[in-house]
Amino acid sequence: MKKLILSCLLLLISCLCFSQDREAIVKLMHNQQIAWSNGDIDGFMQGYWKSDSLMFIGKRGPTYGWQQTFDNYKKGYPDKAAMGKLTFRIDKVELLGKHDAFVMGAWSLAREKDAPGGYFTLWFRKIKGEWKIICDHTS
Repeated sequence: MKKLILSCLLLLISCLCFSQDREAIVKLMHNQQIAWSNGDIDGFMQGYWKSDSLMFIGKRGPTYGWQQTFDNYKKGYPDKAAMGKLTFRIDKVELLGKHDAFVMGAWSLAREKDAPGGYFTLWFRKIKGEWKIICDHTS
């Protein structure tokens, strides 16, 4: 009986931890949405791993490194009008363990003259207690 109670308790703790991790990831993406929509690329980039090992895969192929990803965003979206209002639709958040998660969804921009959009897959890793995007594939 003690083993059953202990097993149930461990399962409950595990579920609570995964729930908190899922909420932290969704909150990070919500904060990115807000930062982007406010024209704040610096704030948007806080969700990414600040490392030369960060990988961003877009229509031009892979880019490596936080700084290069930041520079590409600055070049492609030079002002708030170009950035527009960002909306994410999160279709899936799958926790792969204590330190890794997979997120899939769609993005859309509302701008004065157009409304581009596409899809993304993100690999998150918990680094020093914080979830960060370590690989972003956006189309």
